[in-house]
Amino acid sequence: MHSLSRTILVTGASSGIGRAVAKNLLQQGHQVIGIARDSGKFRQDIQGFTAVQLDLADLQALPEQLRKLAQAFPAIDGIIFCAGKGQFGSVEEFSYRQINDLMALNFTSQAYLTRAFLPALKRQPRSDLIYIGSEAALKGSRKGAVYCASKFALRGFTQALREECGKSHVRVCLINPGMVRTAFFDPLAFAPGDDASNALTPQDVAEAVCYVLESSSQMVVDELNLNPLNKVVKFK
Repeated sequence: MHSLSRTILVTGASSGIGRAVAKNLLQQGHQVIGIARDSGKFRQDIQGFTAVQLDLADLQALPEQLRKLAQAFPAIDGIIFCAGKGQFGSVEEFSYRQINDLMALNFTSQAYLTRAFLPALKRQPRSDLIYIGSEAALKGSRKGAVYCASKFALRGFTQALREECGKSHVRVCLINPGMVRTAFFDPLAFAPGDDASNALTPQDVAEAVCYVLESSSQMVVDELNLNPLNKVVKFK
């Protein structure tokens, strides 16, 4: 149990990286508000945990829902942005709707969430915004034009936001993992290789999040790039 207990919002908290982050934060003694499209995926009896059902892809409804969320949890002093999805293919394989939907979830909803909470976070004595980006934010790749664009957008957003928050107590960090062994790859045509060294685990990323949160309040970790020891991709 840490002496400084935080109240932290985690998006995408029902699976993968988000779930590992939420569990890790609870073990550290923090209060966690977990967002997911389906709150039925959460156990309801976890001490210190509050489940919130919210579809971040529904941009039209989001501003009002986020206003209510901020009102309901004024103590929030950290947000970990884990929600997102992978979709790959050449640009002409995407419908116009699919391009819009991927950008909406992977980037625009995160900008909305930041916009909704930033004024209150700036009033906190210490607050953190930690975004889970991707190695796809660092280099464009074949069949990744739209996905890379969503992650490049997030990277540019966090870099500019860091400058905007430079005179406040709000710290902004982007964590870019390489391949992480989660259900993210279930609908995709590729996945990490089978060896343990071919992929990160969700816990690896959760530990990086905790490192950033627990670092000296006088220090900002602008960006962290995480990669598996041996990068191997297999095609299904």
